[in-house]
Amino acid sequence: MKKIIGLAMLASAATVGAANAETTASVSLTTDYVFRGITQSDGGAAIQGSFDWSNDQFYAGAWGSSVNFGATAPTETASMELDLYVGWTPTTGPINWDVSLVGYFYPNGDDEITGGGEMDYFEGIVGGEIEVAPQLTLGGQVAYSPEFFGETGDAVYYEINSTYAFSDAFAISGAYGNQDVDAAGDYDTWNIGGAYATHGFTLDLRYHDTDISGLDSIVNFTISREL
Repeated sequence: MKKIIGLAMLASAATVGAANAETTASVSLTTDYVFRGITQSDGGAAIQGSFDWSNDQFYAGAWGSSVNFGATAPTETASMELDLYVGWTPTTGPINWDVSLVGYFYPNGDDEITGGGEMDYFEGIVGGEIEVAPQLTLGGQVAYSPEFFGETGDAVYYEINSTYAFSDAFAISGAYGNQDVDAAGDYDTWNIGGAYATHGFTLDLRYHDTDISGLDSIVNFTISREL
């Protein structure tokens, strides 16, 4: 049922209108897929891709990645994550908003994680960004899920972030967040890194860490290209 709802999200967004609509796609290869400070690929490489549709302030898309939860939260046979999303990007004064609904799906895995509940879940996300100087932006977001991964209850994620662009080709960025899950408690996570665009490719080197006891920090390298 959740997968059907996710497909309906994209179908509904496509009815917003065709004038000025644009489509983009991308493909990426990363040495480690990291989500909010935690590896989603068991410390190994992952291949990822996206397809997006936008029309004025509205957008919809799909993003996918290979996954491997072997060392963190066994999920039987799940080896793929598929995210479907719709969003709205209005501007009020100096603030650029991004309001979205995201469905996280694991289509080729078992319905439930080992010893837990269903993997698929949804988040509503509200984010905002403001340009405080010609090359510096500050932002933040709040994400809420009524039933998080593995049916672990309510979950809220708060984040503040910033980007400084040295040029059109090179920028550094960082973020600090807190993930609070009803059945698992909360933890802080942060990352910092730099991205360089050259010959149609974007190269990103990033450091990730959390305050989770016993969990190592992660440095990953991602190369991506818009198609």
